[in-house]
Amino acid sequence: MVTALRILFILIFAYMVSTIIATSMESNLFAEWSNLATIPWMTATLKDFYANMVIIALWMLYKENTSFARASWLVLFVCLGSIATSAYVLVHLFRISAKDPIEKVLLRN
Repeated sequence: MVTALRILFILIFAYMVSTIIATSMESNLFAEWSNLATIPWMTATLKDFYANMVIIALWMLYKENTSFARASWLVLFVCLGSIATSAYVLVHLFRISAKDPIEKVLLRN
């Protein structure tokens, strides 16, 4: 199970990095921001993103032991979205053995 999750989260990470790079080369987010804000689905997507971010941040706050780690991951989550989220999960997946139960990733040490 751990190996399958490692592969899945590596693919998610790579997919999102490539999507962001390709989109950035095609379009400048900051140049189009005022236009994007007028699209109702864009505002719904941002609200959805930040609602998910609260859920993920609460899990991370539970998992992490130091204020520095908590603050660092929180900034990365907000700035990088699913790239940081998948990296966070990968860090924890690679800290355990492939034979360990998935609870070791989900629960506090």
